[in-house]
Amino acid sequence: MSVPTAEIEKQVDERLKQMARNVRMPGFRPGKVPMKLIAQTYGSQVRSEVLGDAVQKSFSDAVREAKLKVAGYPRIEKKDDAGANALEFSATFEVYPDVKVGDVSAATIERPQVTVDDAAVEKTIEILRKQRTQFVAAERAAQDGDRLTVDFEGTIDGQPFAGGKAENFPFLLGEGRMLPEFETAARGMGAGETKTFELKFPGDYHGKDVAGKQASFVLTLKKLEQPRLPELDAEFAKQLGVADGDVAKMKTEVRGNVERETAKRIEARIKAQTLQALLDATPLELPKSLIEQESQQLAERASADLQARGVKPEQVPFTPATFEETAKRRVALGLVIGELARAENLQPKPAEVRALVEQEAASYESPAEVVKWFYMQPQRLQEMEGVALEANVVKWVLSKAKVVDKAIPFDELMQQQS
Repeated sequence: MSVPTAEIEKQVDERLKQMARNVRMPGFRPGKVPMKLIAQTYGSQVRSEVLGDAVQKSFSDAVREAKLKVAGYPRIEKKDDAGANALEFSATFEVYPDVKVGDVSAATIERPQVTVDDAAVEKTIEILRKQRTQFVAAERAAQDGDRLTVDFEGTIDGQPFAGGKAENFPFLLGEGRMLPEFETAARGMGAGETKTFELKFPGDYHGKDVAGKQASFVLTLKKLEQPRLPELDAEFAKQLGVADGDVAKMKTEVRGNVERETAKRIEARIKAQTLQALLDATPLELPKSLIEQESQQLAERASADLQARGVKPEQVPFTPATFEETAKRRVALGLVIGELARAENLQPKPAEVRALVEQEAASYESPAEVVKWFYMQPQRLQEMEGVALEANVVKWVLSKAKVVDKAIPFDELMQQQS
């Protein structure tokens, strides 16, 4: 890229003259500061701005003329061997790859078939009951499922060690939070009882100072509480949002929620398969700059999420490299979906977006207010537009690929990871 020196100087002079009309300096009235003084004070800054604008314009013109799609930001360097009449620069940058969506007709998509029967509803109700478990004092020996509050003190070769002592420490017996020897010692104890036992820390224990070492512990059970599930009655129904406490109505609402959740998970499974089919059929050479940008954004979101949960980012430091593989997938999917939407005219219509918003709002107490909230939040509505586009892409892939129905157990579907 070449930028004429005369044009640069002309624009610098024009900008300095514009500044002279309003610039203020001690000892001079506004608009009366000598041009020589203005040039001495602001000349370097203005020349840098003018040169930056000129180079950017030259770069944009060259890219537009060559019909290139720039990915990320260019690295612009000044060339030292230019003549006296012009400044020359080189720009190094990545471009978006040419995307040609591959053939997905050979892909096989498994469509889960899941039945929400009475047993699934009852199992869900039991989970809801366990989530509302209360603990009450127990007059018996400790067993799995109980909540224990203990004091303990450990020593190695007769000496205390860091992290080996605690008072009024609560844990659920059988949950696996404590080492197996610790839980074995606590199991069968009664409130007020004290026991001494030996424990060997695993060789891969997270506390390197004690890993692989033999320790002696003194354990005192201060409080023993057993779980008590709420009764399946009107009070429980009210806790789940059924104002009149009608248990039958509560079960109907639970069934509706389970059916909605089942449909969402089935949809998620199908979506994951279709998007993977697109990636497998469309190999791409991804621009590194886009991967770096996406990795950086994912790291920033993860850190922000930690802060929202009360965790300091430095306690669990994230670097962009942590998210590189996820970033590659997201960048590739973005490119493929974008090209597919253009080539097959899959951009969602307003009615399709509206239907998704209403579907999302249906699970809330005041659906109409939730719909209004979506349409008052441009960012949220844009997210729903993205979901609608992906839904159209999924439909397109399903129309091309081989789709087979596969019955799977309700529990397997509920255990799937997002």
